[in-house]
Amino acid sequence: MSESQSSTIGRRGGQQVRQWLLDMLASGQYAAGAKLPTERAVAERLGVPRSAVRNALAALEAEGVVVRLIGSGTFVAEPGAAPATDMRAALVTAGDASPTEIMEARLLIEPRIAALAVAHATLSDFGRMELCNREAETSDDFERFEHWDAALHQAIAEATHNRLIVGLYTAITRARDQADWGELKRRSLTAERRDHYREEHRRIVAALRARDAQGAETALIDHLRRVRHNLLGI
Repeated sequence: MSESQSSTIGRRGGQQVRQWLLDMLASGQYAAGAKLPTERAVAERLGVPRSAVRNALAALEAEGVVVRLIGSGTFVAEPGAAPATDMRAALVTAGDASPTEIMEARLLIEPRIAALAVAHATLSDFGRMELCNREAETSDDFERFEHWDAALHQAIAEATHNRLIVGLYTAITRARDQADWGELKRRSLTAERRDHYREEHRRIVAALRARDAQGAETALIDHLRRVRHNLLGI
């Protein structure tokens, strides 16, 4: 098959996926906040390449129709959600942030997020948090644990259902992907420290589930101070 033929098939597949998803949303089969099928499941159902599904979802996310959460999947956006492109500017310089800047931002923002998450989190939000913790419990290699660690904190921000806060925290999550943070975290992470982080994550989610804003804020501060000490020695 030529490159032009593959490209044509990919475009047609993407259009097919887009129309199918829009039809499902219009029928009410997937309500706001509902999790959509995986890329693989959609590709198999429609007989299209996974790349076509991925491209269709990316377009729908840019239009504010769906929200993709790292490590958790794709969800139907709440009514009135802003297109993802509205938040892109906040992410431009995130990759330039130093580990010290990342920790300063996290200590300033994350504990304050707790009260909003307590007030607005849904059962679906708590389910995503628990999923992140379960996956982290079985992740003993650095990349996989770091992925689910970041996904949990992003899920907590998402649980505020405040678009501005979600956009700000997404910039922090992107900053954690840059090389300096990853290398520093890799050097500092031991099996004992990973176990401490898991326990602290469980404590944070338990407080959020209990709608205990003060307890969640305290648990987040304690956790972030431990991370800062392990990473930066302060």
